[in-house]
Formats: sequence, structure tokens, C-alpha cells
Amino acid sequence: MGDCLLRLERQVELRFAGETVRSGNHVNLSAVRVEGSTVWLAGDETATVERLELDAGLAVADKPVTFPLAELVRLPGPPDQEADIEGLARSGGFLWAIGSHSLKRRRVRPGDDVGKALKRLAKVRREENRYVLARLAVETYTEGAPELVLRTAAGVCSALVGAPGAVGLADLLADDPRLGPFLRVPGKDNGFDVEGLAVHGESVYVGLRGPVLRGWAVVLELLPQPDPTDDGRLVLGPFPGGARYRTHLLDLGGLGVRDLCPHGDDLLVLAGPSMALSGPVRLYRWRDAATADADLLVRRDRLTPLGELPHGQGEDHAEGVALLPGTGPARLLVVHDSPGPERRPTPSSVLADVVALDG
Repeated sequence: MGDCLLRLERQVELRFAGETVRSGNHVNLSAVRVEGSTVWLAGDETATVERLELDAGLAVADKPVTFPLAELVRLPGPPDQEADIEGLARSGGFLWAIGSHSLKRRRVRPGDDVGKALKRLAKVRREENRYVLARLAVETYTEGAPELVLRTAAGVCSALVGAPGAVGLADLLADDPRLGPFLRVPGKDNGFDVEGLAVHGESVYVGLRGPVLRGWAVVLELLPQPDPTDDGRLVLGPFPGGARYRTHLLDLGGLGVRDLCPHGDDLLVLAGPSMALSGPVRLYRWRDAATADADLLVRRDRLTPLGELPHGQGEDHAEGVALLPGTGPARLLVVHDSPGPERRPTPSSVLADVVALDG
């Protein structure tokens, strides 16, 4: 891979307002998708999806609107509990969103003495809203921006894998000999931690930041289907042979998956460290990912390195990538968690990068 950086073309100022700014969600962005002039975004501090509108010159995205998940689906936890949304995907009439599915370990604060630090590090908690995969119905109009709705005018309903009382992804994986043990480990400790999401056809691809298994990153492939007894629920349907998920192992040089983005039959894979480290951050093309018909071991000959993304130490973590519309060479919009001062033109805005995708 070397030190080949992806070429930065420009930056886009993302302007937020209201509770998104008060909660700090705008500086904790973890997922992005773009359709036309609409930018869908999510952060890991709330249970909401944000919508911005791009101007024609790709200089500014503003006109913010917030969509609370609790108004669209039946969350398993309190409506104001964070869902730690780490991935977004846009396909057909839906926007998909996924929580991290990870446990939380408390952080050591700068002023803590040894006793307080040890006490905080011993506290691990589970928040139920993190364990959801949501298929959110999108209402589109001949004029005006699309909206997320509980039910469209045509009767299409938002629905959820992981609804209260239903079997979720973590339940299915509990007995998996490779991944099951990591469900009991907090995400930032190389535990189970979802950070990427992509949809191609009927398949939903879930990328794991952790665990990384002896250097191999994990992507799960799912087939969510409507629950015939409840239109607000989804169930994970079987693949041929009966398995309810496929496991794809990717040789990303010891890195985990930070995001996934469809590009034709390929998947673009944003790769980064599995634990609380700042880099390296690399982009790969997983060629013909959507043609897989079984569990895969994806070696380097199927993974084309496209370049590296810059990162700071403790800041400017590239967390989400999305293809921008238009003709000519493909370009990606890149959003960041923990933006540094240079990415904060105002207290309510952050800068995203537009990079050329040459490979």
C-alpha cells in the first residue's frame, strides 16, 4: 500500500442545527449515504438520522432535518437511548441503519486516580438500542427532499431486526464458534463491533470493526425479510442450505472494517484499526463481492488497494464513505468522527472531504 494518499479534491461544509449540535452528534459522525442532492448522516451519540441538502457546487450541505428512530420503528430500549448508528445504506425504497451491536466499557477520565480508573474500567453495560438493524421507509416527492416515514403513502412500512421480543443478529451469533465469544467483549477491546453497512440486491452486508481474527476482518451477509406476523419487524431469512448468515473473511492486513459502500458489483471497504487507535486508514475494492454464493475467504488478490486516508492522533477519524452522484471519475464523500479544529469552521458545522476514486 505504501504512503499513497487518495487525492483530495475539495471539502464540503456540513451545517447542522438544534439538538444535533447540542448533543454533539455533528462531531461524532459515523455513517453517510448520498442520493442526488440529499445527504443522509448518522452519529453515534443519539438514535437519529440526519438529512442535509447539497448545493450545486458541492461546497455546502445544509437545511438540516432530524428523524428520530423511535418515531419510525419500535426500539427495544428507551426512545432517547443512543443507538450508536455505525452504518447507513440506501437501496430501493429504503434507508438502512445499523447499530454497533457492541458493549460499552467506561472510559478513564483525565483527572481520575488509580482507584477511580480501575473502578470505571470494570463497568461494562449493554444498551439495547445498539442491537438493531433498521429498514426505514423513504417517501419521495416530485419536488422537495425525501423523508423517512413510519409508513409511505403506498403502504410500505419501516421495520426492524431486533425489535422487542424478536430474534436479533446477536442472538443468531451467540453460538458461532468464531464470533460468539466476542459478543461478551466490549467493542473497543477488539470485541464484537459493527461499523459498516451495504445493501446489494436482497443481501445486506455488515462489516465488523472487531473482532479481527488472526488478522482477518469479518463481513457478514444477511437476508432480512418481512415478518409475516408483524409488518414492523424483519426476520433474518435463510440462504440456500438453511444458514441464516454468511461469513466472509477479508485479508485487510490486520485492520477491521470501518465502512462499506457498493460500487457496481464491488464493495468499497474502508479499513482501520479494531481498537482505540488512530490509524492507518485504508480503502480497498473488494471485487465482485456481490456475486458470492457461499462463505468466502477473500485473499489479497480479490482486494485492490485504492489508497490511504489521512488521520490525526485522537482526531479526524474517517468513519463513513459514500459515492457522490455525477458523470466522469467516481468521487467519494468522507465524514469523520472527532474532527480536529481545522474541520470546525463554526461551532455547528464540520468539513467533509471529497476524494477522487481513481481505481
